[in-house]
Amino acid sequence: MRIDIISVVPDLMRSPFEGSIMKRAQDAKLVEVHFHNLRDYTTNNYKQVDDYPYGGGAGMVLMIEPIDTCISELKAARDYDAVIYMTPDGEVLNQSKANQLSLMGNIIVLCGHYKGVDQRVRDLFVTHEISIGDYVLSGGELAAAVLCDSLIRLIPGVLGNETSALTDSFQDGLLAPPVYTRPADYNGHQVPEILTSGNTPKVEAWREEQALKITQSKRPDLLD
Repeated sequence: MRIDIISVVPDLMRSPFEGSIMKRAQDAKLVEVHFHNLRDYTTNNYKQVDDYPYGGGAGMVLMIEPIDTCISELKAARDYDAVIYMTPDGEVLNQSKANQLSLMGNIIVLCGHYKGVDQRVRDLFVTHEISIGDYVLSGGELAAAVLCDSLIRLIPGVLGNETSALTDSFQDGLLAPPVYTRPADYNGHQVPEILTSGNTPKVEAWREEQALKITQSKRPDLLD
């Protein structure tokens, strides 16, 4: 997978990709991540990429020209499966959507900033609009990092255990069951006996039962 991220402040994003799973995925050549500074694609002498909105109102809006230039250059070099715009009014990201997007080959992620982008960008170039929640951030950079993390960890070979991602919360529509590790007895607080029994079918049945109970308690909306 190749991910091209377009941002006004790309340096804000680099840190999440320089450690842990996302770094290992890049080192293993399982994913390429490229950052593009929108200011490099403007013809304005002052590197301006935003302007006041027509009709008045507070805030600034990212202009269409530098975004068009950047996306056009990228598309001239290769085909893309999606151009994703991170925006609070987009479709809320969930595990199902992450699963779908993780199967794509090349994607562009456009980070909004200020009061967003010229609507014509959304009309002409964007194929997916995604939100990470019903709240507003200063820009789409942190949301883009969240999106990329959710996709990259699903790429085969990224996680050490191939089945790990398949047992995450939401993969089967339920929250994950409780997990324990050594010691089996910590100051009188013991791991459930079933987990140390070695009876795999019973362990799996217990996990399914616990997942259902936790989902009913914490997120009953998932069962609807």
